[in-house]
Amino acid sequence: MALPVSCVAVRGSIGVSLGQGPPSYEPVKSFPKDDSKTCKAMVFSPEGSYFAWVNGMSAKILHCDTWKVAIEIKRPKISAIQFSTRGTYFMTWEPFIATQSNPQGTPNLHIWKSESGELMKSLIQKKQSDWEPQWSSDEKLCGMLIGANVVLYEDVNFKKIAHRINIAKVANFSISPNNTPYYILCYMPGKSGQPSFGRLFQYPKFESTQALANKSFFQADRVNIYWNNIGTNALLMTSTEVDKTNASYYGKQTLHYLSTKGETSMVMLSKKGSIHAVQWSPKNTEFCVVYGFMPAKATLFNLKCESIFEFGALHRNSIYYNPQGNILILTGFGNLRGGIELWDVGKRKLIAKTEAPDTTLLQWSPDGEHFMTATTAPRLRMGNGFKIWHYTGTLLYERPWNEQEELWEVLWQTFPPNTFPEKTISYKAVEGIAPSQPQASKQAYRPPSARGETDAKYAVVCPFKDTTKIKKKTKKVKKEPEASASSQSHFNNPNTNGQVTTSTKNQLTTANVPECDDLERSKKIKRIKVKLEQISKLKEQLVAGKQLEINQLDKIKKEADLLNELEELAL
Repeated sequence: MALPVSCVAVRGSIGVSLGQGPPSYEPVKSFPKDDSKTCKAMVFSPEGSYFAWVNGMSAKILHCDTWKVAIEIKRPKISAIQFSTRGTYFMTWEPFIATQSNPQGTPNLHIWKSESGELMKSLIQKKQSDWEPQWSSDEKLCGMLIGANVVLYEDVNFKKIAHRINIAKVANFSISPNNTPYYILCYMPGKSGQPSFGRLFQYPKFESTQALANKSFFQADRVNIYWNNIGTNALLMTSTEVDKTNASYYGKQTLHYLSTKGETSMVMLSKKGSIHAVQWSPKNTEFCVVYGFMPAKATLFNLKCESIFEFGALHRNSIYYNPQGNILILTGFGNLRGGIELWDVGKRKLIAKTEAPDTTLLQWSPDGEHFMTATTAPRLRMGNGFKIWHYTGTLLYERPWNEQEELWEVLWQTFPPNTFPEKTISYKAVEGIAPSQPQASKQAYRPPSARGETDAKYAVVCPFKDTTKIKKKTKKVKKEPEASASSQSHFNNPNTNGQVTTSTKNQLTTANVPECDDLERSKKIKRIKVKLEQISKLKEQLVAGKQLEINQLDKIKKEADLLNELEELAL
């Protein structure tokens, strides 16, 4: 029996559309394309039965086998949506509103039956971050964080709370992705001067003395929880907003391991600096971590938290396993160039390298052979579009976006587990296409005062249309007047390519730092330069015989670390 073809859903300022993946890339004719300019969200159900989106007037749910509308929920304020683990239930969130006449507000989180649209539960959830109720993989258990307590319901009986975790303040929790027995991992922040805890419980035993595993730690403003696919092992990444040692402007992270057998450990990392990414292998017996000052290290660990393979040090900050777990992508996006490494995990061997500059989104196809990269707004407003690649690093398809339109999101269609078996890895590149667009990230960032003319823009093409017909056209952009720093956008501006002029008066003699193509990184470099200038003045005072305060002497000691960070940011 032939394997199904995974479709690709696209959401942007021209609506929501659907196209077939490799090899045809043709539009799905039976899909009811939505041309609304206010499509706020879209999602496939985890097991692949449904597809849903919100268009500013209603939420629509379609059957993926026919692409026909199953239900429509006419609530224009819906901003976020999600399905339960098996797709049986559909959850919607709307901005919370309280008025003088109704200071308590009205329920803004709703749980519906996906097939019928029957409303199952309504409640208040003020914050959009982590708003989604959590479900066990069999949907027998549903949990929500309400206040500082975890509230748990059984068998979709929302009229009765089955259990409540309230032995301490809970800031975050996660239900394991396995069937019975269920495990729940909670992050319980400590009071001032007291440690925080990660506590692992087996449902429904929630007394502190009944915890299967306890991991204590200090300095945690937030915690991210990562389970392996079978729910037997978990990782806690603790993060602080500010590193009190001043070693990093990104704060400080630590990684902790817990298992349902009661084992705990701190994952020891061999390079100082931030933890950029953590990912479990779908094979469940190892995990990968990218960490340290740039160039960052990438290390594979086993369940004993022992290093079993080093991928070397490069400029990277992201990890993506394919669904089968036999191929691993290591890459660097954001303020990095977008170099992509594809590794054969079993053989610990590099398959291929390629580049996808300005990528804001990467996702593997369910078949484990193809992956998609996209440049999306609002993170980047220039060069929007997406590309589909083969795991040998070959570009197969690209869809550039009209410069007047924005691409917001691209999603692969989901399928039930084990639909696509693991295939033997080939190291021979398949036939592909050459990219039609220039790599904009290689152009230097230009401040408003130094902006000039730009050219080489590309013509409009429709979603999922053959890109071999793309033609170049040139367009002159008038030179902009000088603008104040306060008027700069946080995101890329269409008129930022060209040369950069800098005053030698503002350049530090301690390091030769090129201009950044990322505004955020430029700000960090500027802050470091200010600190180095302060240290330089303190050193002059010290040489002149002035007695300095202890904190001023400590500041001088940090000069070497600041220079190292400045050099790494400039790469």
